[in-house]
Amino acid sequence: MSNASGWGLTARLISKHFGVLGDKVSEAIASFDPETATEADRDRLADALRDVAQKLAAARASFDKEHADVETLRALIANDEKASETLTERLAAGKISEATINLFCDELEANKARLPLEIQQQADARTYMEELQKIVDAFSKQLADFDSAAKKALQTLATAGAQKELQAIRSERQSQLAGLSGLQGHSTALDALTRRAQSVSNEAAGMKIVADINQKPIDQAAEIDAIRKSVAQPDTQGETALERLQRLSGRSAAAVAAAVTA
Repeated sequence: MSNASGWGLTARLISKHFGVLGDKVSEAIASFDPETATEADRDRLADALRDVAQKLAAARASFDKEHADVETLRALIANDEKASETLTERLAAGKISEATINLFCDELEANKARLPLEIQQQADARTYMEELQKIVDAFSKQLADFDSAAKKALQTLATAGAQKELQAIRSERQSQLAGLSGLQGHSTALDALTRRAQSVSNEAAGMKIVADINQKPIDQAAEIDAIRKSVAQPDTQGETALERLQRLSGRSAAAVAAAVTA
């Protein structure tokens, strides 16, 4: 184990393990902005998080070892302190040499002198581990913030895309309706058809005028002929039998009457 103690050891550990990351770690923690970060920024932060997480795992193992060393040394010292009473009795009884006792005492004194250093190394390892944990927590929060912002951005993008598509459909429908409206009001084919219908109507009207003009003499001749017939053929309705005989025989009324009397 190192003989260094206090914050000097912690500073050297942090400098050693974070020398590769340098200012990138502090800059990422201080200035990382999930609202404007690119995917490359996230990858960089994720890589840094993995690096620090690995260092945190190693720091935890180191702390566990330092803690175990402290507990082992404490147990050894406590056990040796208990054994000292027995050794005192054996030394008084002449069952153990002073050289052996001195060796035992040297080891006990050395272990007691080393215990504060072991405790300090354990404290340094704990401090280093806790600092790494804070950095891991900071990176984890930054990644969570990024992912949350990215999710919102994707949702916003999807909504904007849907709105864009909707507006495109509306524009297409408007164009179609405008085309239909223009067809109804300004169709060349419909205009030509309307003009053709009017032309045919005009032709029909002209033919009717001509037919009416040609029909008029015919009607007038028929009217004159009817007059002639009415004049040429006297009205025989209501004539008496004598008058009828007179008309048919061409004789006078007196002659017809005398003939009828005779």
